[in-house]
Amino acid sequence: MELKSNHSSPVLTDPIPVNKSRLGIHSNLLSYPQSGGSLSPGKYMTIPRKKPGKLDDVRSNGWLDAMKSSSPPRKKLIKDFNIEVSADDIDIAYCSWMIKYPSALKSFDKISKNAKNKKIAVFLDYDGTLSPIVDDPDRAFMSDSMRSAVRNVAKYFPTAIISGRSRDKVYELVGLTELYYAGSHGMDIMGPVSHTESDDHPICIRSTDQEGKEVNLFQPAREFIPMIDEVFKTLVENTKDIKGAKVENHKFCASVHYRNVEEKNWPTIAQCVHDILKDYPRLRLTHGRKVLEIRPVIDWNKGKAVEFLLESLGLSDRDDVLPIYIGDDKTDEDAFKVLREGNRGYGILVSSVPKESKAFYSVRDPSEVKKFLKALVRWKKFEEA
Repeated sequence: MELKSNHSSPVLTDPIPVNKSRLGIHSNLLSYPQSGGSLSPGKYMTIPRKKPGKLDDVRSNGWLDAMKSSSPPRKKLIKDFNIEVSADDIDIAYCSWMIKYPSALKSFDKISKNAKNKKIAVFLDYDGTLSPIVDDPDRAFMSDSMRSAVRNVAKYFPTAIISGRSRDKVYELVGLTELYYAGSHGMDIMGPVSHTESDDHPICIRSTDQEGKEVNLFQPAREFIPMIDEVFKTLVENTKDIKGAKVENHKFCASVHYRNVEEKNWPTIAQCVHDILKDYPRLRLTHGRKVLEIRPVIDWNKGKAVEFLLESLGLSDRDDVLPIYIGDDKTDEDAFKVLREGNRGYGILVSSVPKESKAFYSVRDPSEVKKFLKALVRWKKFEEA
């Protein structure tokens, strides 16, 4: 199909279900039952639970190690290059690391050469990618210049935001109707009506957005909403005495931020989350940048959200399509992995420090993300001239 990207798809509120829709996605991506059904134990990972009430629990299961790794010390070992990184030699280590993860800006000619005569689809994380990482997640605002850059990209390429935040919240922060939005790590997607042939699936709901345009709402974890609400309320109550802790409800997952918690209290907050999760075997813990995230145990992530959106846009399984995903977090690695397999597209990691990734390229920070997006637009304009 010939795709036009100057579309609008506002996502301020959940639409009322109208009817079942045709879900443009391969059946092997849907390894979960229909909404409302019971989960089959054989299809999902099981989470071993330890006895609650002891800090040894979170030490022995690796939670504390994972929490510390999301906030590395000033001196760190880079295993691929066996380099001791300190404040004085971080630039040397970063340059060595970039041998494996070249700058997407300096490699733009190579990227654009491979993109010639192809349809580019752009996928973007929000926090740490379009906005800086800040102490208060409610104040993670993108700049007007970044918003303008993203708007211009969407004029030429289908563009989606895939965030761990709730879909409504990330739309509120971005405020662009030209994009597609996926919240809760891809578990809440409002995207285009599929133009591919596939079986009807009740998880995908046909509806209309506020501009009257027909859209699909895809929520594979809808049945978990009451459970997440319950866990969220318990987390708020049980962490209220831990100074600096902040709990957020992203509708299909909950997060506990410890960026402003003193490190000596990290074991306490980890044990608190551990003791709550032991009663919810259908939920699991993942680690982000100074955040503990509680998510449903289903086979879904940002990588599968990318596949879903590509399928919905009629851009999957095509040699003339080049997806580009830009993100900074561990959860973005699932998307990087999808694009790396079979050289389907380019993952670009946003990081100012060396770390392992499935991405092909790197940029240092959101300011370089903006430069890359502007370069894409300039290249496209030149191609069309």
